[in-house]
Amino acid sequence: MAVQSERVPTRSPKPGSGAGGATADAVVSGIRPPVGPTLLARSTPYLLLLPAIVATLALLGWPLVKTFELSFQNLNKRQLILHLTEWNGFDNYKDQLTDPDFWHTTGRSVVFTAINVVAIMVGGTLVGMLLNRLGKKMRILLQAGLILAWAMPIVASATVFSWLFDSRYGVVNWMLDKLGWHSMADYNWYSTQTGTFFVIILLIVWGSIPFVAFNMYAGLTTIPSELYEAARMDGAGSWKIFQCVVFPSLKPFFLSTTFLEVIWVFKAFTQVLAINAGGPGGLTATLPLYAYIQGTGNQHYGIAATIAVLTIVMLGVMMAYYFRIILKQEDEL
Repeated sequence: MAVQSERVPTRSPKPGSGAGGATADAVVSGIRPPVGPTLLARSTPYLLLLPAIVATLALLGWPLVKTFELSFQNLNKRQLILHLTEWNGFDNYKDQLTDPDFWHTTGRSVVFTAINVVAIMVGGTLVGMLLNRLGKKMRILLQAGLILAWAMPIVASATVFSWLFDSRYGVVNWMLDKLGWHSMADYNWYSTQTGTFFVIILLIVWGSIPFVAFNMYAGLTTIPSELYEAARMDGAGSWKIFQCVVFPSLKPFFLSTTFLEVIWVFKAFTQVLAINAGGPGGLTATLPLYAYIQGTGNQHYGIAATIAVLTIVMLGVMMAYYFRIILKQEDEL
């Protein structure tokens, strides 16, 4: 018995179907097609950012423009009192770029920044890993101490450190004397370049470690515990785990945090001024303090603006190098 196949009738497409059929059907049925975001909706994010952009340009952009303008002027006490504007072109830049004091200060600032950043990153990493291993109560206690150190005003912490290292009544000298270093009983930490820099570096590292430690702890919480277990099963010790698990997983954190610390330490001013004002004999003056001395102290405001612009250029070069590393990492991913 032959089975007769049934043919399913097909509907012929209506006029307007196909590419624009849905739109035509919607129009015929009285339903309006979906419309894209309006101009107001598209511009809303930019309108919300506008106040912050205006405030940034007003508070940072305009002073930067004025500083750049002053760097091309011969502005001393006389010109300031008489309201004179004396343009001298690139003379200020030529004077500074050929001045040995400027290059000595620049080299001192670079070494000072490198020592601080290495100490901050190592100390902050170790404290962050300690936070990750402690129990809840001890972790909260340590976090409270870190927050107090981080939140303390710089002038207040500098005053405390000045008392701690005082030659006559300082706790540090008293403690060293009790431990057997009797020659340190009346030692003046601020009489030498090394002693002054030691106190300044200790102050900056003490105040900067909490930021790195909290970031490190936050990063460690994102690493799966399976990676640690696999590394231990392979016989890896603490250093090997850090080298093969922690560092590769948190490499973006290390790059960004190191870059931020370089900027913050390189432009450190309050700590250096509050401890010994660049003494003894200007041997601990960094570029920000050197610009301050030239401007406020010697009243060479054009020279001070030039030093500030050159400092910004140096930071800009470092910033470009950092962004190059970040873009290279993104391309590899």
